[in-house]
Amino acid sequence: MAHQATLLMRQFVTHDVQRLLLTRPDGLSWQPGQGLELAIDQDAWRDQGRPFTPTSLLEDRILELTVKRYPEEDGVTEALHALEPGAALLLSDPFGTITYQGPGTFIAAGTGLTPFLAMLRRLAKDEALAGHRLLLSNKGERDVICAKELSHYLGDDLVLTFTREDDAGRQGRRIDTAFLDANIADREGHCYVCGPDPFVQSINDGLLSLGIDPDQLVYER
Repeated sequence: MAHQATLLMRQFVTHDVQRLLLTRPDGLSWQPGQGLELAIDQDAWRDQGRPFTPTSLLEDRILELTVKRYPEEDGVTEALHALEPGAALLLSDPFGTITYQGPGTFIAAGTGLTPFLAMLRRLAKDEALAGHRLLLSNKGERDVICAKELSHYLGDDLVLTFTREDDAGRQGRRIDTAFLDANIADREGHCYVCGPDPFVQSINDGLLSLGIDPDQLVYER
């Protein structure tokens, strides 16, 4: 891979998501929303890179990645969650088609939030949050990444929905076409979509059925 970095610290942000703070390699740049491939620089893991989205600001002197642990998979995220400060990591150059195009609605499931967290932090820094809304689906309240920060940024324009809880104030349901119809206030703005592939396909189909122009959709192609 193109860059080397060192783990400075890690910290839980939910019960199964950690923020990893790394040294920032010289010459590494990206647009908010783009991803990087990350691998542990050890013999057992060096060829097992995984994509993650930087959630730090471009001008920050460190690099933050937000990583969920998936114990049912191949062990890479568990290994990342267990690293100690000083561990060596490898990073690719940035890639991806999710970049900021203008005001609109962010629609995410789970860690699909991370590209939009990077954008929202940029918008907050630029005092340009007006005209944006976030529709975010999680299994339950404890799964929401950076919930207080999101609420601070967006207020009533943060719409949470939980698929495995039935809280009357959080509309315990999935984001479907009816939900989109009720919660997208600006039909002229961009619609940013990120999450598991079936979620992205379902949301895009729903948006198109509501008359959203394909050119308004921003997702990983």
